[in-house]
Amino acid sequence: MTLFKKLDAVFVPGKGAGAFFLSIALWGVAFGCFQSVVNNFLTDIHNFTELERGWLESFREIPGTLLVFLLALLHKVGNWKVMKLGALIAALGVAALTIPGDKVWIILVIMIWSTGEHLMMPVRQALTMELAAPGKGGAALGLVSGTVNVGTVAGSLLVAGIFFAAVNLLGIASKAAVYNFVWVIVALLAAASLAAMMLPKNVDSPTRRPRLYFNRKYNIFYLLELFYGARKQVFLTFAPFVLIKVYGFDTALMAVLFAAAAGINIVAAPLMGKITDKIGYRNVMIYDTVILFFVCLLYGYAGTWFPREIAVWVAGINFLLDAVISTTSLATNLYVKDISDNRDELTSTLSTGISMNHAVTIIAGPVGGWIWVQFGVGALFGTAAAMAVLNSLCALFVKAPKKEGEKE
Repeated sequence: MTLFKKLDAVFVPGKGAGAFFLSIALWGVAFGCFQSVVNNFLTDIHNFTELERGWLESFREIPGTLLVFLLALLHKVGNWKVMKLGALIAALGVAALTIPGDKVWIILVIMIWSTGEHLMMPVRQALTMELAAPGKGGAALGLVSGTVNVGTVAGSLLVAGIFFAAVNLLGIASKAAVYNFVWVIVALLAAASLAAMMLPKNVDSPTRRPRLYFNRKYNIFYLLELFYGARKQVFLTFAPFVLIKVYGFDTALMAVLFAAAAGINIVAAPLMGKITDKIGYRNVMIYDTVILFFVCLLYGYAGTWFPREIAVWVAGINFLLDAVISTTSLATNLYVKDISDNRDELTSTLSTGISMNHAVTIIAGPVGGWIWVQFGVGALFGTAAAMAVLNSLCALFVKAPKKEGEKE
């Protein structure tokens, strides 16, 4: 089955799904390049310590925390236009990384990149479910996630190839020059993603998205987002730093690892979408965080429990497992869709959830860095394991999904 047949089977024809997929594929390549190189960039060029890395992450997540207010300002702007604006801001932010500056400057421009990235998050999810055919919400989210991962694999391998060629074939001594070359590529890819969104015509439906939206019926969702945000932040911020600082992974090797994670998710994300449609989002929410508990413990204590040559493999495998588990976040999106009354409420609720989980990440970054410095990596990821348990407990209170056509 070709990609176009898959799109026709999962999405409503004639609503811009093809252009949407091209855009997110290009964004996936840009994101893969950025994610696979940024931690080594912070270490190699700017000598960020563990604690400074935590503080940087705190500032990087401020746009996510303010997302509910940013989208409130854009409450009359359609989802497609918000996606375009996000891509433009991200392109400008990453391009600014080529300008020499101190740590404060780096934090500022990464915040600009992050603003664009976060603006696209809820509207990308909402557009996916809006474009999906009836009963295909999970499959649509899985297919979109898989498409992003195809791009991420390409971006990560591109970075690995650039650094391998620069060091081993061209003998370029300046790491800063190689990093700048990567940032230019990422900016061009983000701009290309924006251009792809210009292809469909008249696809943006009028919107009456609430300026600010909170509703008691989403209380469990808000709790899930808080615990997910705390747990996610530990892995997002410190898992790559552990591999770099503790196990000595260089830029090319980190890029290959990110490519492997995204490559696995090319298959895992669509599969997880189908599984979620079949067994229900509630079961997925519960089971994934139970598995995550053991992933966190193994990642944190691999260096203590195993010889170094084994611990490297344990940490690497658990890094990949966490990437797979992250695809189950689509279950939470489907839960919100199931209890929301319309697409505008859906987008607003998703953006509120992102703001809430990012609010806790502002604290999680510096606190996580402090825990690492004071008590070690094991204590840091042990805390993440505790967050996974709390997430599972919250998921127990989620009601089973409604049947197709069933009323509240």
